[in-house]
Amino acid sequence: MSTKTTPDYSFEAAAHARGFHSVAGVDEVGRGPLCGPVTAAAVILDPAYIPQGLNDSKKLSAKRRAGLVEAIKEHSIWCVAHASVEEIDALNIYHASHLAMVRAVARLSRQADYALVDGNRVPKDLQIASEPLVKGDGRSVSIAAASILAKEERDALMVSLAQQYPQYGWEQNAGYPTAQHLAALAEFGVTPVHRKSFKPVHNILCQVKI
Repeated sequence: MSTKTTPDYSFEAAAHARGFHSVAGVDEVGRGPLCGPVTAAAVILDPAYIPQGLNDSKKLSAKRRAGLVEAIKEHSIWCVAHASVEEIDALNIYHASHLAMVRAVARLSRQADYALVDGNRVPKDLQIASEPLVKGDGRSVSIAAASILAKEERDALMVSLAQQYPQYGWEQNAGYPTAQHLAALAEFGVTPVHRKSFKPVHNILCQVKI
């Protein structure tokens, strides 16, 4: 079993050794929240300049993530994409997260020919060679970079949505079902950006008032 505690470039290097030139790391964030889109990023790092300190975005402070975002964007090919609340409700969160990943890869300014995808499956509509990496954001620097961009983009979006709907605390909970969010949902009801297919939201919409 590997004892590696921080991600490195070994998976990307192995793909290069097999003849692939542009290797993208792909990750998503936002499968668990009750509202807002699911967000994915794809990043092709420059092997000559890999920002120091890349890791699973959940293991980094907000200040560290913000600094890394600038370095990633300056020295890589990257794209962030979303699947909307409506798409989540229509497709389910699993398929919507894969849709966001496919969009992120497809919209890169330089097309990747190989993808390292966080998780145990790759999206079926991904049009390039790819491999899944379980807990990939802690194993591959490209996936780690994608996780950072996706989280920062989605968190900023939820802060913006919190201006419109200040009761729910999204600037702090990013839409996750915290006690504060659930209490506000019960008191103030469902907003247009809540995921109606998610059980806590669905239950409120389906309540029968006596």
